[in-house]
Amino acid sequence: MKITGAQALIKSLELEQVEVMFGLPGGAILPVYDPLIDSSIRHILVRHEQGAGHMAEGYAHATGRPGVAMVTSGPAATNVVTPLCDAYMDSIPLVMITGQVPYAVIGTDAFQECDTVGITMPVTKHNWLVTDAQDIPRIVREAFHVATTGRPGPVLVDVPKDVSNQLMDWEWPETVDLPGYRPTTKGHTKQVKDAARLMGEAQRPVLYVGGGILKARAAEALRELAELTGFPVVTTLMARGAFPDDHPQCLGMPGMHGNYTAITAMQKADLLIALGARFDDRVTGKLDAFAPDARIIHVDIDPAELGKVRRPDVPIVGDCRVVIEELVKAVRAEKGKRSWPVIDPWREQLREWQARYPLVYEQFEDGPLKPQYVIDTLRDNSPDDTIVASGVGQHQMWTSQRWKFNHPYTWVNSGGLGTMGFAVPAAIGAKVGKPERMVWAVDGDGCFQMTAQELVTASAERIPVKVAILNNAYLGMVRQWQEMFYEERYSEVYLSPDLPDYVKWAEAMGCVAFRVDTPEDVEPTIQKANEIDDRPVVIDFRTDYREKVYPMIAAGTSNDEVILDPAHDPHASGH
Repeated sequence: MKITGAQALIKSLELEQVEVMFGLPGGAILPVYDPLIDSSIRHILVRHEQGAGHMAEGYAHATGRPGVAMVTSGPAATNVVTPLCDAYMDSIPLVMITGQVPYAVIGTDAFQECDTVGITMPVTKHNWLVTDAQDIPRIVREAFHVATTGRPGPVLVDVPKDVSNQLMDWEWPETVDLPGYRPTTKGHTKQVKDAARLMGEAQRPVLYVGGGILKARAAEALRELAELTGFPVVTTLMARGAFPDDHPQCLGMPGMHGNYTAITAMQKADLLIALGARFDDRVTGKLDAFAPDARIIHVDIDPAELGKVRRPDVPIVGDCRVVIEELVKAVRAEKGKRSWPVIDPWREQLREWQARYPLVYEQFEDGPLKPQYVIDTLRDNSPDDTIVASGVGQHQMWTSQRWKFNHPYTWVNSGGLGTMGFAVPAAIGAKVGKPERMVWAVDGDGCFQMTAQELVTASAERIPVKVAILNNAYLGMVRQWQEMFYEERYSEVYLSPDLPDYVKWAEAMGCVAFRVDTPEDVEPTIQKANEIDDRPVVIDFRTDYREKVYPMIAAGTSNDEVILDPAHDPHASGH
């Protein structure tokens, strides 16, 4: 049966069980948009290609299935470089399809031509330039395989216009043959036994849990391991929700803006069991001062991560879920052989730190609105399994610190790349993937202005996301750094509280919008927003610009030098 390359591409996507894709048509991809009319795939028309990429990411975060986006050549392809890099840093499975100028004119600087494969090579797991329509089914099959196996990540398929129009004989490959690509999933038996032995010797152990736990669908296995050992658990920014915040062993988030107990537990540990975490600089602080007495067990599916930053005592390459299940067996065997150390003194110490150094702020009835109060009220008035997306900056840190994540796959954020403008499109993608769930985007006024136009997409497509803007009229995190480290020299961080008018702007985009200036209006407005379910809602919360994110570890300093909130730090001048 002869069909065009374009028809083959859409048919291949259908066979990969793609239900929804995000995109924006243009010249070079036009042939592929034609068969889409007759396809079962729902297409969501975005207002900017960057939005398509972040929506696909949000969809993948929430569902675990690969996100799919399709855009044209040239500037459209360059507009998706940011989402591709974001997905690459955070290991998000993403399949990006780009149009390309006809194969015959590649290299002639044709209209809307750019070297998409060359530009995106450093920010994709792999990419393909299709030169023959006959190859399309095989390449699509390979693309989905590479994106979703091993360490997940983004891939890109670049399709020249003439290849889309070319006729081919339809054939679907039953298997994938990529000889050079064989991810290791099962941990080495001896290493797993060594890890269990080390765990049985530790006095001050910490389970250091990263985003790989979520990618491996390993939340249940992790819980079993934690409860079997009784070890405390820290969940990094990318792993929030992988272990329930309300669990007595959960210490919450470590790192630059983590809580005191999580940061200090890692510093004082004698054993760190790193599961799908990569010793990121935001977690370690000054590297040679990080967890100086800790032995390291490091489990990761990507062999390049083992020893990249910190040399492990026991490196284990493998899928987190599979390795943890093996670890559980090995620990049971170890426990059967001998008595394990009692770690009660360690637990007692952790509880003492938690009591002494809680996260703090004060909301006065007649005072300015505190951003933390907004997040607490939002958290307390939303369903337990609400999906929360955030942009990047102070609001992201406050949300990660203060929200109670008791379910996996409920926190959607840009960790590694730190992409401003991520929240709105990612929330839309998450809501498309999980329409039955409530989805809130917590955004800053700086971030919101970067991708707000995607609320037009949400209104047009009837995707009822909710957006809370913590509007402090500043690029808040940059201001915080300038205040603390640049002698209050505020260079180019002031945005303005009234320009734009967020309520009018949101209404112009088809949303219901509210503005909140005082603490007593916060809860009733959130309740009103939660009752609206047929269109997007935006709330402009006018928050106190003086509020800073604490605790904080200044860049380049040791995690021992954590800066606590001056209001609660007896040694505020220098901890």
